[in-house]
Amino acid sequence: MRGVVAGLAGVILAAAALIGQYPASAQDSLDRVNHIIVIYQENWSFDALYGKFLGANGFANAGPVAIQQVDKDNRPYPTLPQPINRRLTPPALDSRFPTDLPNEPFNLAHFIQPTEIPGSPIHEFYREQHQINGGKLNKFVAWTDVGGLVMSYYDATNWPMGRLAQRFTLADNFFHAAFGGSFLNHFWLICACTPVWRDAPADQRAELDANGFLTRDGRVTPDGFVVNTSFTVNTPHPAIAEARTLVPNQTMLTIGDRLSEAGVSWAWYSGGWRDALAGRPDPLFQFHHQPFAFFATYADGTAAKAQHLRDEEDFFQDLAAGRLPAVSFIKPVGADNEHPSYTNPLRGQAHADKIVRAIMNSPVWSDVLIIAAYDENGGRWDHVAPPVVDRWGPGTRVPAIIISPFAKRGFIDHTRYDTTSILRLIERRWRLQPLGTRDANAADLSDALTTGR
Repeated sequence: MRGVVAGLAGVILAAAALIGQYPASAQDSLDRVNHIIVIYQENWSFDALYGKFLGANGFANAGPVAIQQVDKDNRPYPTLPQPINRRLTPPALDSRFPTDLPNEPFNLAHFIQPTEIPGSPIHEFYREQHQINGGKLNKFVAWTDVGGLVMSYYDATNWPMGRLAQRFTLADNFFHAAFGGSFLNHFWLICACTPVWRDAPADQRAELDANGFLTRDGRVTPDGFVVNTSFTVNTPHPAIAEARTLVPNQTMLTIGDRLSEAGVSWAWYSGGWRDALAGRPDPLFQFHHQPFAFFATYADGTAAKAQHLRDEEDFFQDLAAGRLPAVSFIKPVGADNEHPSYTNPLRGQAHADKIVRAIMNSPVWSDVLIIAAYDENGGRWDHVAPPVVDRWGPGTRVPAIIISPFAKRGFIDHTRYDTTSILRLIERRWRLQPLGTRDANAADLSDALTTGR
């Protein structure tokens, strides 16, 4: 009995310590939030959508070093290399663009309307670090595969999500958690971790020179971490994927595990999930956007997979039926997620806006907090150097919009966040222990809220 009492006392003290990190009034106010919903969009840097947003840290604050791009030998480009259209077979110079674009950011709408499908620059783990170039941000062109296209932007201020950003809170100092692309940043959204594959085949590994520069790219680092687009050994994965290239089950803890342990309901809602499981995936279903499917806890045949990994259609049904879980992650299918080369950005924004409007018109609106964030920058330039934290990131700055009855109205939040700030907010709300050092030390988005510190 004495041991039980001592153990209970320890739990109470730990919970008190966790809550004690915040003023009582802030914690009590956040307790009014009973639903947190994350909409995870795709592949735009902050400047590439909101560099013209009034009051935000945009192009007006960009310095000459970041603006003027240089080649791999540090020589300034006299003009931007003509963009390359990789949707052509084979890829070729894009005749929609002039050959003498100035060496500076340019408005993509002058050449490709936002109702059309724009190009997608390469965005991978080592390349992004080379593009950032120690914070100078001047080698985005040098390490891309689309020429000057990486310097392009739209002004999304008056697009559907831009209008919501004007109405609620726009975070202009939010960085994607890990260098590289969607695959790794989906992992960091749910576990603040990088997947491990110690015995990955040699031909799947990247090769670096003595200075740490990329000589041959690969999915796996030389020391066995999976950082670029890969597929799980579980279903669903592409039918053509070779078995030897499939990532083995991961065993790290995820935010789903933490929530389940605490008895808090949650789900990952993915567009096209049901059809992909049935072996008839939508042509734009992205298998590497399904991070929980990579974990042993949610492997094929597990009850947890059936319970927590669901179709986006289920989200709308659960919302209408009043059975929405406390935490929801929404991952739209390719046509609806704003990803350049999959879809046009206005379609993706309209879809995200549809989700938000459905929530606003539901009973959960009174106690909900929505975070509309982007997984990564899609290889596009931004003028703000990311902080130096660890070998994984953070990477380039991306947009994040906080929408809630508790969000500050018409507010631009300059607090430094990264993707793990989303984890930190969930952890704070339900008194969960952090998954790692990154989320433990992340700001938790509370500065965007009227309930914040």
